[in-house]
Parts: sequence; C-alpha cells; structure tokens
Amino acid sequence: MKWNPAILLLCLCLAACQSSHELTGSTEFPETGPLRLHPNNSHYFLYRGQPLALITAAEHYGALLNLDFDYRKYLESLAGDGMNYTRIFTGTYFEIPGESFSIRYNTLAPQPDRVITPWQSVENGAQGRTRYDLNAWNPAYFERLKDLMALAQSLDIIVEVTLFSSIYRDEHWDISPQNPDNNINMAQPIDRRRAQTLDNGELLNYQTNYVRKMVQELNEYDNFFFEIQNEPWADHPEAVYNIVNKEELKKNDWTYKADFATAASLDWQEKMAEIITETENDLPKRHLIAQNYTNYRAPIPAVSEKISIINFHYAWPEAVSWNYHYDKVIGFDESGFAGPDDQVYRRQAWQFMLSGGGLFNHLDYSFYVGKEDGSGNNEAPGGGSKTLRSQLNILSTFLHSLPLERLSPDHTSVKRSAGLIPYLLSDGREQYAVFLRAIGTDRSELVLRTGNGTFQIETVDPISGSYGPTREIEAVGGSLRIPLELPDGELAVRIIKK
Repeated sequence: MKWNPAILLLCLCLAACQSSHELTGSTEFPETGPLRLHPNNSHYFLYRGQPLALITAAEHYGALLNLDFDYRKYLESLAGDGMNYTRIFTGTYFEIPGESFSIRYNTLAPQPDRVITPWQSVENGAQGRTRYDLNAWNPAYFERLKDLMALAQSLDIIVEVTLFSSIYRDEHWDISPQNPDNNINMAQPIDRRRAQTLDNGELLNYQTNYVRKMVQELNEYDNFFFEIQNEPWADHPEAVYNIVNKEELKKNDWTYKADFATAASLDWQEKMAEIITETENDLPKRHLIAQNYTNYRAPIPAVSEKISIINFHYAWPEAVSWNYHYDKVIGFDESGFAGPDDQVYRRQAWQFMLSGGGLFNHLDYSFYVGKEDGSGNNEAPGGGSKTLRSQLNILSTFLHSLPLERLSPDHTSVKRSAGLIPYLLSDGREQYAVFLRAIGTDRSELVLRTGNGTFQIETVDPISGSYGPTREIEAVGGSLRIPLELPDGELAVRIIKK
C-alpha cells in the first residue's frame, strides 16, 4: 500500500498536535463559574479555568458568627500569606467562652451578646438565655455573610460553608438556636442526639427552611462549597476501626479509633444534601457538597452521588489511598491536637497532598479576636503561625507548578528508597513529584522505575522554599537513580523527562 504524501503529512501533524496537547494539558476551560471538580481529574478542583488544590491554615470557624472578629483583616492576611481557602460555621452551632477544655482565645465562642445567627433574636428566656424566632430571618446576618463571601471571592479564597455541626455536650445544646428552649417556635423538647436525625419532630422543617435560605442567598457566589455537618459521628458514634496496634476499641476515647456516624445520622445528612440539590435546580448555579465521614483513616463503605468531597479530620495518607476509587476530592479538613510545633502540620500537609489529597486545612490558632493577622500566641491543642503558613505556601506553589489534572498517586514507580518514606504523584511517564521523609539518615538514593531517558531533577526545601541546583540524570536500564541529601529530614523533588 502506498501512502499519499499529503495524507501522511496530515496524520503526522495530527499526531504531533495530540502529543503536544497531552504533554501540556492545554485544554481550555471557562474562567468563570463556580468551583467544581476538574473534568480531567476529579481528585482536584477546577476554578477560574485552572486546576486547583486547596491548602490553608485558617481560623477556628468563627469568622462569620463572631461579631468581634474582623473577618476583613483576617481574609486579607490569609490571602497575603498565600492561603486559598477558609472554613466557616454558620450559626446553628457555637461554643461557650472560657470552657476549660477549649482553647484560650476561641473565635467559635463569642461573648453571648456578640453572636450573630441567621435568625432574629426576640427576647431573653429563662436563666438569661437568648431566644430566637426561627421564622424570622436576620437581615444583618445575611449582609455580613455576603460581605464576607464577596471579599473572599475578590481574594480568590474558597470558603467551606459548614451548615451544621455535631452538638458535643449538653452545655452546647443549652445555647443552640435549634433547642426548643431557645426559640419561640417549638414546644416539645428534643434530645441533642436526635436533633440532627430525621426523628427530630418539628425541627426538621426549620432545618429544611434554613438550608434552602442559605442555598438561595449564596447562589450568586462562585468561591465556595457546602459541607453538611461537622463531625457527625460525635453525636452518633459507631466505632469501626482501631488506629493503634491493639485489638480492643476504647469506647470513649476518640484518639484511639475511627468512628462512623450511624444510619440515623447518615439518613439525615442525605436529606440535607437533597435539599441543597433540589433548591439549586431552580437557581442559576450548582455548587459542590462535602460530607465529613470520620477521623484519621478508614475505607468509606458508600458515598452518596450528591457528594463531591470526602472529608476526614486528622487524616492519614491512607484516607486517600483507601477511598481514591470514588473519583472525588479527598480532604484533610481539620488538623490539630498534635502539639504547638509547625513541623508536624507541615509534614502532614505534604504527606497527604502528595498522596493524592485535594484539600488540606490546618486549624490555625494564631488567629483570634485582636489578632486577625495571625500573629497571636494561643494556648490551644494545636499550632499555627505565620511561619507555618509560609511553609504551606511553599507546598501550594510546588503543587500548582505541576499539571495536576494529569497526576495521580503512584505506588509502583519507587524501586528503592533506603531510609526514606516516599509520597509520590506521577503521570506514569514523564512527570513525577515526590515528598520524602528521612528516617535515621540525612542522605540516601531514590531509585525510580521510569524507563530510559534523560530527566531534569529539581529539589525543594519544604521549610525554607529554597531550590537546589537543577540536575540532569540519565535513566539506565529503565531506572533513574537520584542521590539526595536531607539534612532536615524532609525534601520535595520534581522530576521531568526531557
């Protein structure tokens, strides 16, 4: 068979164009519209036409509901530190100032007369309690909400809007607007553990109205996603997995085990997700929904089709690998309870994100009333500092220099990494991104199965952000051997085939 030269030339051009497209990831996407899952890799987001991972160290969720907190200064400081994400609670749950178990300066625990909620307060009840009218929306609240959202959008900060939270203690229920004792709308008492189930009497109707109202008020903004409920397993624990090297599960020790929420909680969460999606069907924009499943790590047995983001707290990298098959963003939605030092949270972030996570949120206690620039020194069960935020910005810059839409966790390319724990993303051909934890050594060799070719190697110090000299190394016999020095016990490496 003879080839027509013109046809042959056309085929070669088409092949070259396809190859160029694959290498550069040059698909163009609209630069407007709400945050969504990336069409080419749903483990990351698409926003403003670009692939996006969310990385932050943010305040303790009270920026909206605490009237004493200057959210404008906070958001501008967050953006100035290179963070692209924050999380807000919306007023269905808040905490008590000065609780002995809590942090010294807690943005989620405003003074009683400095809380703002979606509902109007109408009178003081017994024992000085504020009472609310769940049929009367609070215009000042929605004005504050929209101002916060508009500023965040102008700063390219994504907001996680958490609609509900577990109600951890009777004392928290005693101040909740959802408690019949604290509103003029319900007469029958409700146990706090039933409040966020379908067996909650009249409250379900008010919850439904509230969710619809929030969806309607927020629909105009692009820069957010909903989360249904924070830590739902705390109200309805169902121990499923032991995270330590023992067989028995400690019933009342949350640091010992991963709990799932019960079926009653999951049914209620599905109802709330249904309200969001049904309400948005009649509105111009569609927004993503996150569900918070458990602490640490566990294989999730089922995920609703309405859910796009699978959130863990205090997450381990296995939370990603065990749930990656869902093809959704997997989030490390809250860190903390690991001491005040930056190192542990910096390493958590690198390990999780280089395992294929799409979202990391460090609970940063250096933000509080009067220290909205994040310069505070707080007594708290976790850390946070401007230094840590600068280090998380190094991670964000590193990740966003990569073609995220082409990368996935790579568990097979590492051939040898003596004394190193590798966390690796790759496209399986010519792009590799590695975070290395050194154990008992400050130098080693990373050997990757790459196939033959010449590779450009660039190292990044996760602490200082400094780049080492670019090297070119030839892979021989299908293996790429990279000698490395890790004086601080951690190193990031970017590897590109020439």
